[in-house]
Amino acid sequence: MAEQQRQNGRAPGKKRLLTGLRPTGKFHLGNYVGTFEKDLELQNSGEYECFFLIADYHTLTTGYESARTIGDDIREGALDFLAVGIDPSKSTLYLQSLIPEVSELFLLFTMLVSATRAQRIPTLKEQVRDLQLESASLGLLNYPVLQAADILMVRGEVVPVGKDQMSHIELTREVARRFNQLYGPVFPEPEYLAARFPVLPGTDGKPKMSKSIGNTIMLSDDAETVRRKVMSMYTDPTRLRATDPGHVKGNPVFTYHDAFNPNHDEVHDLKTRYTKGKVGDVEVKQRLVAALNAFLDPIRERRAEYVARVPKPSRRSSLRARPWASTTLPGPARVSAPSRPERDGLARISQPRRAGPNGGDRALRAYLP
Repeated sequence: MAEQQRQNGRAPGKKRLLTGLRPTGKFHLGNYVGTFEKDLELQNSGEYECFFLIADYHTLTTGYESARTIGDDIREGALDFLAVGIDPSKSTLYLQSLIPEVSELFLLFTMLVSATRAQRIPTLKEQVRDLQLESASLGLLNYPVLQAADILMVRGEVVPVGKDQMSHIELTREVARRFNQLYGPVFPEPEYLAARFPVLPGTDGKPKMSKSIGNTIMLSDDAETVRRKVMSMYTDPTRLRATDPGHVKGNPVFTYHDAFNPNHDEVHDLKTRYTKGKVGDVEVKQRLVAALNAFLDPIRERRAEYVARVPKPSRRSSLRARPWASTTLPGPARVSAPSRPERDGLARISQPRRAGPNGGDRALRAYLP
């Protein structure tokens, strides 16, 4: 059984996990609590076979006009993956565009999802609103279907996500279920694992930290930048003086304390005094500055080490994902193709292909070793 599992690409006794982020440049604290924190816990548990995706195709769904900068954004994002502790010796960290099979599976999956179903994804309306778009492009509308292809290409069983992505995982489960009903059991129905803090509010008090809004603290921010951002954070608008009783609930400064300050006694003391009007916002923020910089110091140090070594997303690491992709695609292609000539053609083109100057990695040569 173990040998059969390995031949099918699965590590014996381990569940397969996939998660990823769009490479929009450097990542922030919201990305850490929403994704990285749970990723590290599961990677280091030894109980999961982990695939971490740098989803560059997903970036084009809203940023196709700035595609020329994607190379730099991928490099910055990869640095943050490594800096927080994602370990390529334990996990597979790969670039989406180096796995051409995912695009083929995505095409097959679009046949199984109606436009009205895709339009019901809550994050679609949020992105159109936040990015001030007139309407969603077909690429943006199909974003969750491409995400389903990412997950099911490696036959992912577990997906750590933030609260805003849970509707995407439900769509992935529907796609897997529909495909299996039509063509036989091929895909698992993945489960999602919620983060400890599914959504981190922005420094301005808005419900979500977002680079497009500009209310972020970046994982790579230096100590002075962190201090400046924290000291200007939104707190309790009903509190006019330090002696006024304040509200802890809904106060992002205390949300950040809960997420990043390991001194629980200190946090409890600050909350008690704050609600009694016995501590000012300045002291509460100063304590948060200290906690955040202590948390970020090792991440910044590792990032500086990797920058000095000029790390880049490894083609070797990305190509480790190809065997899983090539063992997945012939099955769906074979069972869903309408006739034998087309079926054989899909199976043929899904076999591993040599990366070369005319392959899918051509545009990545500037930053891949």
